[in-house]
Amino acid sequence: MNVPYRQIRAVYTEESITVYQAYDPAIAGPAVAAQSFVPPFRRERMTWIKPSFLWMMYRCGWATKPGQRRVLAIEITRDGFEWALANSCLSHYDRERHADRDAWAERLRRSPVRIQWDPERDGRLNALPYRSLQIGLSGEAVDRYTDEWITAVTDVTDLAGAVRAGEHGALPAERPYPLPPDVAEIVGADPG
Repeated sequence: MNVPYRQIRAVYTEESITVYQAYDPAIAGPAVAAQSFVPPFRRERMTWIKPSFLWMMYRCGWATKPGQRRVLAIEITRDGFEWALANSCLSHYDRERHADRDAWAERLRRSPVRIQWDPERDGRLNALPYRSLQIGLSGEAVDRYTDEWITAVTDVTDLAGAVRAGEHGALPAERPYPLPPDVAEIVGADPG
């Protein structure tokens, strides 16, 4: 399969998209109970969401890293997801997308959302030759995320264990996410 270098792949429906985060049980438990993030979650910190399950597994070490022992699948509205992307800035300067470094730095300073493209991972967490999206939310974006966009929070730590044990049939069925062209340009996604 020929996968574009920068493409969002995710589980999504007509109304929502699933993103992943990993937390300590002290944050994850209350989030599942409240179906949103509540204290001790801190809104003042940047929070990173990932549409790729395997990239999340790489980041949290299959839910074994300190502070990341519970993996959550968070369903958010597609409108909210696309708002985040439309109001984002790449975390690094890209001469093809920014007039100059000063213009990029100004957008970065004003934007409540950061975009990073990191190597996607396979079932053994080896790097693949194409990228996966990571989205950092801060300020207004965190407030919108916790107060408006979240429609469900599910603990999928057991799923992480099953996939790690070799049950790759349990992997979430991610597929290319259709981005509006203007949003794809902002985040640096490849067309198609």
